[in-house]
Amino acid sequence: MDDSKFNIPLSSSEASAGQWQPAQRPEYIEKIRAEARGETYRPAARKKSGPLPPDPDAVRRLFKVETGNRWMELGEREPEAKMLFGEFWHQGELCILFADTNAGKSVLAVQIANNIARAKQTGPFACDAKPEKVMYVDFELTTTQFYQRYSHPGGDHQFPNNFYRAQYNPENGANGNFKGYDDLLIAGLEYKIKQIGATVLVIDNITCLRGGTESAAVALRLMNNLKSLKADHKLSILVLAHTPKRRNPARPLSADDLHGSKLLINFADSAFAIGTSNTDAGLCYLKQIKQRNTQQIYGEDNVALCRISKTPLSKGKPGNFLHFDFEGYDAERPHILTAARHSYNRSLADHQLLATQIAALSAEGLSQRQIALRLNIALGTVNKLLRLDNNPQADDIAATVETPTESVVEDALPVSNMRAWLPGEPGARTPLGSAASRRSENEGTVTVTRANGPP
Repeated sequence: MDDSKFNIPLSSSEASAGQWQPAQRPEYIEKIRAEARGETYRPAARKKSGPLPPDPDAVRRLFKVETGNRWMELGEREPEAKMLFGEFWHQGELCILFADTNAGKSVLAVQIANNIARAKQTGPFACDAKPEKVMYVDFELTTTQFYQRYSHPGGDHQFPNNFYRAQYNPENGANGNFKGYDDLLIAGLEYKIKQIGATVLVIDNITCLRGGTESAAVALRLMNNLKSLKADHKLSILVLAHTPKRRNPARPLSADDLHGSKLLINFADSAFAIGTSNTDAGLCYLKQIKQRNTQQIYGEDNVALCRISKTPLSKGKPGNFLHFDFEGYDAERPHILTAARHSYNRSLADHQLLATQIAALSAEGLSQRQIALRLNIALGTVNKLLRLDNNPQADDIAATVETPTESVVEDALPVSNMRAWLPGEPGARTPLGSAASRRSENEGTVTVTRANGPP
């Protein structure tokens, strides 16, 4: 059989060049050929088409490559990022503010947005930018709840004309050719940003923007969408978020306390948190968690103390604006719970003191379990601190003392009270060897005292 009739050109360019290639014969022809040879026809397995190579025109501008010196020249020409909320948040940043439920995230965010629209500093924290158009996207409060926060019988608070509040209307987003809920929200945000010309975007909060941020893939897509919004419209973005429900209050605030995937804070430019003080009801503090445009000013040794208030902002005006009053600065440690049963937040000096006491009790013949009950500490801590007393690498051993991860709110007490449990300390509540101490040891109970004030 002549096969030449089944030859076809590969393309018009190859046909013009005279290049030909045998085409695949139709299946019925293959069956006839197999029968003529007395063979059983077995159709050949079809080859799967592989991925097409990338189009060079589509990827050649994907990366911009310059020498290091050229990047330095370009960076020198860029305008300096101005402060929007002191060192916590700068222009052009995607910033995350996170805290526990009812800690005042929305109150502080509205206060910051209100002051940015006026080019006014918030408390002691500077705002170097000119008045900017701010869009506050509120997924939390209803119209009535928002009104109650900023109203007073003597007169309501007057927001600046640059302050815009957006409220989500789910019934108006039912139709549309969008892949999912998150794409719909991002498109809606982008439309309103263009409409009012906003340069600052505040989102309250990230959970409503997209659920399931525990997934790395979901978190990555969300942050990519926000960073695209920031780059396309030259925005400064503040996103509010929560802490985990079972966060351990005996630990200082850190990046690990942001609820959801770690990618959220990894892709953010800056982040800060609100912590509640254990020394005074209503007192809280602000702490820097991540920063790129500045040094850490408000870290563990210097947090900003504040309190939610509705006092008049100036004389002769009614108290119609719920806001944060700032009361100074302090270290974070006196304001958090510290567990006595476990070794949360115990300093090296406390470890060394414990090691001395443990060594003395061990020399008296007490077992490790008895020592743990006497000193109200974990058994693993006793085991490791027994090696601390005469070890030249005491710092390394103290740093490796095991710290359980479960919540210990029930047996928490302040750092200032920790030494009172040790023998020989002035004002010790339960001296070693006393009847009360022996009774607690026999009954297997631990007495705890909560903080009444900073150490």
